[in-house]
Amino acid sequence: MIIVWIILWIIAIAFVVGVIAVIADAIGKKDSKHKPYGLYERFVKRGLDAFLATGALIVLSPVLLVTAILVRVKLGSPVLFTQERPGRDGKIFKLYKFRTMLPPKDGVIDPAQDAARLTPFGKKLRSTSLDELLELINMIKGDMAVVGPRPLLVQYLTRYNSHQARRHEVRPGFTGLAQVHGRNAISWEEKFDWDVKYVDHITFAGDVKIILDTVRTVLKREGISGGESVTMTEFMGNDNSAEVLKSE
Repeated sequence: MIIVWIILWIIAIAFVVGVIAVIADAIGKKDSKHKPYGLYERFVKRGLDAFLATGALIVLSPVLLVTAILVRVKLGSPVLFTQERPGRDGKIFKLYKFRTMLPPKDGVIDPAQDAARLTPFGKKLRSTSLDELLELINMIKGDMAVVGPRPLLVQYLTRYNSHQARRHEVRPGFTGLAQVHGRNAISWEEKFDWDVKYVDHITFAGDVKIILDTVRTVLKREGISGGESVTMTEFMGNDNSAEVLKSE
């Protein structure tokens, strides 16, 4: 009986947060070039994202606590990795993740040292996506959605062509079409094509399929690294040049 009451309370709290999110989104919505694909995207998606993220944050709080303790013990302080990322319409927000790398030597980030900085524990966090669970907070705040193009680096904004820039017409997501079609193992051009395809066809059935495919991809640990690099190569524009990514 107690378990039932706990579940009902979690659902109630998540529902209230979802309703508030819908109202806040409607009030704060500005003119946008993006035209919602259907009723789901226009009226349901934001509230459902907040509902699911709130419920998941409550249910997974023990996992988050254990992960935080392990990161502190294995990698030291700080436990969190925060970085500014561009969201919908290019609006900058602060992304939250668990740290997966050791601090750089002398405080200077050297991409060549990424392999040495990424410990076996950090690799395991990434392969299971546990390092990204704190993004649930970003989803509740409205910075992100459950499904959408992944939030990339701020400096990429000036490197996109007009087609690629369309990925910012919607909120970035915890997972997306690109993540279930190769993750870090496909080229940037392929990633962006999948992102724009999602932007143009956002449906409830599509989001459910992406979530289920994400679970399968994480369990199989597919596409975690980008080729020979332990991290995804940095997008340098559309001249096919690349450098190793300078962030987690």
